[in-house]
Parts: sequence; structure tokens; C-alpha cells
Amino acid sequence: MLAEPLSPSLQKLRLDDGRPVEWAVSKGYVDYAAAEAFMEARVAAIATGEAQEMVWLLEHPPLYTAGVSAKDEDLLDAGRLPVHRTGRGGQFTYHGPGQRVAYVMLDLNRRGKDVRCFV
Repeated sequence: MLAEPLSPSLQKLRLDDGRPVEWAVSKGYVDYAAAEAFMEARVAAIATGEAQEMVWLLEHPPLYTAGVSAKDEDLLDAGRLPVHRTGRGGQFTYHGPGQRVAYVMLDLNRRGKDVRCFV
């Protein structure tokens, strides 16, 4: 659930400006909609300086995310798993047990918008 992300395993990563980045590792599955709501709130708080930047590692229960290029007819056995529409690029991505997802919430306005540096 959502109360878990901040407690199990936190570390601090210091980047160029010395400000810490919070690392969170959630145990068990995290509901996709709950994770999305948490991240939207966290990103807003990071933008206003009310929260630290964060890298969140978690697993979702089996589901698909659908990017802006996803076409319903391309998904085989469409009713088998939930599909969550996202604003990201691409088509369908499967998420499921054993797959660790890293959600990176950094203020790129402050750090500089440099894809090579970010990756």
C-alpha cells in the first residue's frame, strides 16, 4: 500500500549540489493508481521545495501500461489484465511479479535538462 514506500529501506544519495535524494524500496505489490497518485503529489511537492527528490523502487501486480501510441487492437487477450493509460510515449508495457520498477522523481529544472547526464 502507499504507507510503505517511505519506511522499509531509505538511503541518501548526494548529487552535485549536496542535497540528498531519498531512496525508497517498497515490499510487496504497490497498486498502480495509488503509486501514480503518490508520485503526482510528490513531484508537486518537489517543485515547490516542500519535499526531497526521490527514487522509488517497487513492484506492481500484473498489469499493462499503455503509452500514447498504444492501440487497443494490438493487445492480445485484452480483458486478462488491467490496462492503465499513461501520458508516456510508446505502446504497451507489461508489469508484474519479479519486475522491479524504478520511478525517478528529480527536479530537472534545477539539475538541468540533459538526457545523457540523467541516464
